[in-house]
Amino acid sequence: MYITNTELRVRYAETDKMGVVYHSNYFVWFETGRTEYLRALGYPYSRLEKEGIMLPVVECSAKYKKGAQYDDEIIVQTSVSELKGASVTMCYEVIRKETEELLVTGFTKHAITDKKLKPVKLKKENPELWAALQDCI
Repeated sequence: MYITNTELRVRYAETDKMGVVYHSNYFVWFETGRTEYLRALGYPYSRLEKEGIMLPVVECSAKYKKGAQYDDEIIVQTSVSELKGASVTMCYEVIRKETEELLVTGFTKHAITDKKLKPVKLKKENPELWAALQDCI
């Protein structure tokens, strides 16, 4: 299984009145992790879009265990958990770097589509990317 680690620092604007990260920010961090994961594979979103491949989110979830706080350094660990003909599921773990505490787990499921959001079979449409993702599982 191939995993990338994306390091971030919690900004003040990402916290709520209770001093913890507001829940929706984790999904932004998932996107950051996913973007860096694909970039590490040689497929940044800009390349995918030029090649006519889109990855709209069709399902997402997060399970909150502990809250990150302002100025925490965090690591977003990203991996691929499932690859089907026209969908891919990415998994995430958000970890507090200093203590290695697991803060949040989650996933995003993506349809694999063309620019008109019509599903495409990635194995046929882009066998190189299909193979790269398949090797990551």
